[in-house]
Amino acid sequence: MTLGEFLQSKPLYYKTINYDRFPNIFKKIKKYFKLPKIVHIVGTNGKGSTGRALAHLLHVKGLHVGHYSSPHIVRFNERIWIDGEDISDELLETTHKRLQVLLSQEQSKALSYFEYTTLLAMLIFCEKCDYVVLEAGLGGEFDATNVFQKCLSIITPIGYDHESFLGSTIEQIASTKLRSVSGNLLLAKQYEKEVYTFAYNRVKEVNSNLFLAQSYLSDEFYEELKSWVKYKNYPAFFIDNFSTAFCAYSLLGYEVDVNLLENLKLYGRCQKIASNITIDVGHNPMAAMALLEHFREKKVVLLYNSFNDKEYGTILEILKPIIKEVQILEIDNERKVLESKLEDVLTSQGTKYSIFKKIEEDEEYLVFGSFSVVERFLHLCQ
Repeated sequence: MTLGEFLQSKPLYYKTINYDRFPNIFKKIKKYFKLPKIVHIVGTNGKGSTGRALAHLLHVKGLHVGHYSSPHIVRFNERIWIDGEDISDELLETTHKRLQVLLSQEQSKALSYFEYTTLLAMLIFCEKCDYVVLEAGLGGEFDATNVFQKCLSIITPIGYDHESFLGSTIEQIASTKLRSVSGNLLLAKQYEKEVYTFAYNRVKEVNSNLFLAQSYLSDEFYEELKSWVKYKNYPAFFIDNFSTAFCAYSLLGYEVDVNLLENLKLYGRCQKIASNITIDVGHNPMAAMALLEHFREKKVVLLYNSFNDKEYGTILEILKPIIKEVQILEIDNERKVLESKLEDVLTSQGTKYSIFKKIEEDEEYLVFGSFSVVERFLHLCQ
């Protein structure tokens, strides 16, 4: 069975998660994994861009670097990046066959989609990388990525998302994510002030050090980075993500230089794919706030849809000041919100809406709401 066929047999979404399964299975095959240095990234927003920036910096330094992220937008290969390139189909298939030999049939069947692909990625990275930037899925303490020993933990901004798994309060969400920290912690700029307290408490528990990304480097460097981001016409929130990556780079023992970010490629993160089209895979209120700030002086046509478990009402209310019209982009996903519910929210907010049909050259578009929304839009554009 090919990797594609094997993964198609596994659901992408689970109502309940067995937190013991993955650690127990990995313990039995751990001897086959000679782990590189691992930087673990946990948080609600900014994991992808922060992780890719750090992986890029280390790669430019001349090191062999892997970056594991999820989910993908168009192709599964996007999840496993090595030395500037997405993984090849050939290497995926050969490693899948190797992993099938290491696992029993029962173990292979039991592992979730994310758990299996995490093992697959790590088996590849163990042979090819000096460093791995390992991005957690939706959790922290119980995430599959947390079984691997790390040299540094990065916590990106923590906010509300995946409440059914992580908890309904910032205290619950932050506690779950911060319990993944077992050594030195680099904390990105936070918007929920309680997170700082939880972070201080966590490093005391594990007898490690806390570094604050917003103040670790020199004031001159932060000003230079702000100027560079503005010059490149990146959204302002990338300043925090890039500064966190540079702090991690410095903590790993390397000298920072803004120009190292040249040629960095960020796919789907406030990415302008045409003169009038921006795509963003964000899907929570914190992401909406960042986009509100970026488009503050504009009015956009928002191509949008959402999963039923997301705070789509709050998100649409946040974005209302920049919305000219919402055009609902139909997606094929069992978790999507009912179109009637979305329409009811838009009506109650007094927002004009319609069903997306085509791109007009004289309008500016923001494609936002989930990875599935961006994936669907890119498929329609092919």
